[in-house]
Amino acid sequence: MENNKFKIYIGFITYNKNTAKYLQYFLPSLKNQTYKDYKIIAIDNSLEENNDNKIYLEKNYPEIELKWQSGQNLGFAKAYNLMISQAVRAGAEYFLALNSDMILESNVLEKLVNELDNNKELGSATAKTLKWDFVKQEKTNIIDSCGIKLLPGLRFVDYREGMEDNENKDNKNYESEIIGPSGGSAIYRLSALEKVKFDKQYFDELMFMYKEDCDLAYRLFLSGFKSKCVVDAVIYHDRSSSGKGEDNLTVMLNRKNKSKLIKQLSFLNQQIIFIKYWRLQSFKNKIAIIWFEFKMLVFILLFEKHLFEQFMNLGRIKNKIIRY
Repeated sequence: MENNKFKIYIGFITYNKNTAKYLQYFLPSLKNQTYKDYKIIAIDNSLEENNDNKIYLEKNYPEIELKWQSGQNLGFAKAYNLMISQAVRAGAEYFLALNSDMILESNVLEKLVNELDNNKELGSATAKTLKWDFVKQEKTNIIDSCGIKLLPGLRFVDYREGMEDNENKDNKNYESEIIGPSGGSAIYRLSALEKVKFDKQYFDELMFMYKEDCDLAYRLFLSGFKSKCVVDAVIYHDRSSSGKGEDNLTVMLNRKNKSKLIKQLSFLNQQIIFIKYWRLQSFKNKIAIIWFEFKMLVFILLFEKHLFEQFMNLGRIKNKIIRY
């Protein structure tokens, strides 16, 4: 356990030039928080040790603990598991996972910590995240995520993504419709994570990135923990891949904006989720899963045949999948 005990550990991942360009905006907003009882740590998945992320952090924020992974890209799940484990060993109470392509309002930490302190039923929470147009350097009132919403057929979407944020509208629905936080801005009660981890893993490391936050949110949900979007804690996010709705047509049309790698990882990890939790689903939900799979297979047969390769990857790891 570390000598200086902090209530909350904050972790983020850096990776080559993809994240370096954001640090001059992200870190000042993080260091300018009204809440001060925190420690910031980071894992660098960059290929080269002396990269722009390391140079910027050493010059401007030497107090931030940055660990380079010897040229390995550990992915989201494994990197965050290392940071969460460090927070647990240090005796922290909460862990906040943040993407580095964000700008935080100054009261975000204070609002999130207060919410968890005052509601012991919460295993996690998230800030209201709005879209940030990095190219134009403009904050918008378009919602990026208010947390993860569970749909029939064991599918997950970012709640209210793509909708206009109306501050004058009743915000109660923002708080009640989610099962967990999106991984971009997710604060977890570490005691809750300890209860749902398996084989020393919090995030499932079979999921290199994408949907690993959905999987963890679902495990916390199954274990009886609640989650909440703290609507007066606001973050702005320049997301590289986003959706704009929940219906099938909108989802399909939006796929043209996503890279091939994102599609592959997202598809593979959704299959892992189906396998993990199939036994827990009601008959009605199993039918919904089968119907969704049928529609997806027809779609990839017509438009994205490269996704069939992921069934081979699924076969290679099927014996490692924990079936709940």
